[in-house]
Amino acid sequence: MAKKNIFGLGDIQEALRDAGDPWEAGVTSLSSLSVEEQKARLGVTPPPGEMTIEEVALQAEELKANIKALTISSIGAPAAYDLRNVGGKNYVTPIKDQASCGSCVAFGTAATVESRLRLQRGDPNLAVDLSEAHLFFCHARAEGATCSTGWWPQKAFDAFKSKGVTDEACYPYASGLAKKDCSGLCSDWANRVVKITGYTALTGQTAKIKEWISSGKGPVSACFVVYQDFFSYREGIYRHVSGSQSGGHCVTIVGYNDSPGYWICKNSWGTGWGSAGFFNIAYGECGIDTWLNHGVDAIDNTGWHYNCLVVGLWTINQDRNAWAYLQGYGWRKISAENDNIFLDMLSQLIAAKTAARPINFFEDNGVIKQIYVL
Repeated sequence: MAKKNIFGLGDIQEALRDAGDPWEAGVTSLSSLSVEEQKARLGVTPPPGEMTIEEVALQAEELKANIKALTISSIGAPAAYDLRNVGGKNYVTPIKDQASCGSCVAFGTAATVESRLRLQRGDPNLAVDLSEAHLFFCHARAEGATCSTGWWPQKAFDAFKSKGVTDEACYPYASGLAKKDCSGLCSDWANRVVKITGYTALTGQTAKIKEWISSGKGPVSACFVVYQDFFSYREGIYRHVSGSQSGGHCVTIVGYNDSPGYWICKNSWGTGWGSAGFFNIAYGECGIDTWLNHGVDAIDNTGWHYNCLVVGLWTINQDRNAWAYLQGYGWRKISAENDNIFLDMLSQLIAAKTAARPINFFEDNGVIKQIYVL
């Protein structure tokens, strides 16, 4: 029988009043769940040799004041930045819901990669939707992870680098949640994966986190300690005011604001929680910027891409120097290995553009190596 959540909304609101009302608590899609059901929405489980949740919480509390002061006083980045509004353009993909499964690591890392891909392509409207089911129910499951055990961020990023993650249509999360295995994966998944070239550890380096986000490198994944009051968060700048620890959770930092000092984060609990699925959290709070922060270096540009339109061509008075602009991918250099290859591909691209015929193309680090005109 599920343990009743006796820590009620009234208790949280009273504690908030005593703390000066830093944020607003209310009824959310998670606030009325049992303690066990709430914990099932987390999923960062430290492996042997890593700090425990309790140790992370203690360290965060000790560093809080210093981290906040250093973050606000850091120079080299704008005082505020939000990837949801970069000159009126939104590079953050929509909010999702991990449901009752400890798969937050898959959602936090996938969200980080999705926005990095949009930024790398220079297209805020790029239709990218990666499969958390592939990442969690295939890659994580192969390492023994389950909805009950959760996973670890570095392992998720390693999977993105070595194996890649396919798109949501290839393996929808709802199907994976029902199966909790890899049997629902589409047959051509290997031709549809997104890979990363690597990832950078930014833990505790708040000035670098701000610079990473504001310089166009993308959001930063983050883990933090969740307390009972967090499940009732509606809006404002979250600080822990009441309730015991519930566990570790992985999200994505998509922006920040030095006045008065908070990170803007994308969660994976659906739009019925928080501010339509997003939340603000104070600098230094709950380990959000001192535990498992990572940025994606780049998206691997090697592989096949399908059904693309050639919308632009560029060349100059230099031997074998021509580029094609491919819708959704941007400028790509045409292989200059020899005259025959170069001229043949250039002529095919010209014909495809003139006839508005889509192409499949293979690229190797931004260089077009093969073309198939559809």
